[in-house]
Amino acid sequence: MRSGLLCVLRGKYSFGLLLAALLTSLTAAQTPTRQPISTEKHSRYQVKLALDFDKRTYTGTERVRFVNRGEHPTSTLYFHLYTNMRVPGYVPPKVDLRQQTSDEPRLDISEVRDASDGAVLMYDLDDFETTLRVNLREPVAPSASTEIEIRFKGSVPEIDPEETGLVTHVMQQVSAALRSTRELRRPRDTNFRCRGVLLLGSAYPVLAARTGDDWFRKVEVSIGDTAMTEVGDYDVTVAAPRSVAVYAPVAAQAVTTKDELTSTTFAAENSRDFAIVAGRDLRLEQRTVEDVTIRSIFQPEHDVAARRVLNIAAEAVRIYVKRLGPLPMKTVSLVDAPLVATLGSAEFAGLSVIAGAFYLDFDSPTMRNMPDVIREQQASVEDSLEWTVAHVVAHQWWGVTVGNDPAREPILDEALANWSALLYYREAHGDAQAAVALDEQLRGVYKLYRTFGGEDMEANRAARDYRNSFQYAAIVTSKGALLFEALRKLLGDEKFFAALGGYYRTNQLEVADLNDLRGAFVAEAPAEQRRAVTRTFDRWLSSKRGDEDIGPPDAKLAAELGLPTKGGNGVLTAFAKVGKFFWGQMTRIR
Repeated sequence: MRSGLLCVLRGKYSFGLLLAALLTSLTAAQTPTRQPISTEKHSRYQVKLALDFDKRTYTGTERVRFVNRGEHPTSTLYFHLYTNMRVPGYVPPKVDLRQQTSDEPRLDISEVRDASDGAVLMYDLDDFETTLRVNLREPVAPSASTEIEIRFKGSVPEIDPEETGLVTHVMQQVSAALRSTRELRRPRDTNFRCRGVLLLGSAYPVLAARTGDDWFRKVEVSIGDTAMTEVGDYDVTVAAPRSVAVYAPVAAQAVTTKDELTSTTFAAENSRDFAIVAGRDLRLEQRTVEDVTIRSIFQPEHDVAARRVLNIAAEAVRIYVKRLGPLPMKTVSLVDAPLVATLGSAEFAGLSVIAGAFYLDFDSPTMRNMPDVIREQQASVEDSLEWTVAHVVAHQWWGVTVGNDPAREPILDEALANWSALLYYREAHGDAQAAVALDEQLRGVYKLYRTFGGEDMEANRAARDYRNSFQYAAIVTSKGALLFEALRKLLGDEKFFAALGGYYRTNQLEVADLNDLRGAFVAEAPAEQRRAVTRTFDRWLSSKRGDEDIGPPDAKLAAELGLPTKGGNGVLTAFAKVGKFFWGQMTRIR
């Protein structure tokens, strides 16, 4: 989602285009700019969407105010169209001409105009239509701004409910553990309609992030997050059938109804994105803690679990504000939605989505009809949900408030959010329960991964280097989180939280990298401990000492489960012997 600070643009220009760009820059250097100096700190999006819920389509206009924070004029703007990303080898389904048939979302650009006078602007779609390149009529000087208007339309697929159930989630994790299957995040994971819930995670063109004068144009699909954006201010209006409720990261400012359409208007400042959720039967409950309104948005049949989610989230916000620092946003929303089995949760600015498969009420008639092997895992499932709520709430501090590049350095948001969940357990439940959570949710995930034949890896690698959610959870979110426990023991609570708080305050609403995090801890450490801090970072992130520091594979457990040896064919044997153990361990939300 966010940034590293070293990037080289390698655009492919013809000689004619290169000469034109050179002449443009020379002209800009010689001619005083007519553009006023902008008083705004960052970009502004004014988005209007018209949503056809039943057809799963929408049309939209977007007025974008771009502020040039670089050192040189720019005559080109770049936007990401995240919904158009496709995994390598993707083959679209055969089209049924009688109805819309697609298993991926789509975002199409209709036109781009200068917002000041309506003049048409030239644009191109690059990188397999995942990047929109807009050519401005005149360069934007440093600290100046320009506004353009983009017209677009989009669609999302209908997801088969069978892809979103609890059994499917667990069996997917079984498959990832036993077969080391390759997984990649797909746009359909967060842009879809299923079970009466529509999620638009990336429904509009979003400005690519920049460092200095360079644009971060390259986007890769992987098991981790792909979106990397800078903060902006949003004014969003969604028109939908009056029977459809529309939710966003913030509460609606205004709701107007005309004929059969209801228009809902939202405003959010300092936001890195703007996700939208819609449905006919969604419910909302909320409370305010530490000047932050926490909202639980859920399907009616999940009301018991949704209220528990609200309670956990409220306590997590209270703890994080006290120990990490206040949030710049004043609303945090948690959404119950039918996510596909390769995705347990998804985080956006001010809004986190958790797979509805884990919103279970074990006293309900539905659960009473489930197999014993599932019903007996009530404690495991409920503990997993609590940990996940604490984790996704922490992402509002790590990844949203303090931005980073999740594709290049996922350690900065995933590992910190996972360690923050441990902090929640320590503060909310005491040291004894925190020790259990440490063993089960952090050390246990790594050891289970190694027991199933996974190889230890460096935790600071790019997201594309990890094969699936099982490996990613073991190495990045679990082994990476243990770095912070090691630092806490090395420095003591006072200096540890001073360093972490300094990193948080310094990088609020910015894009941080690993050097910023390491530097914050080195700066806070006494002189005699600074080398030890650096060695701790290197040991946990850049080496393969997980077996030594966390624990080796459990050979006895592997034998009891009949796990296949490396290169063996005993997968079916393992499935047959997994039984209660596997349900207890694999009903973790990943």
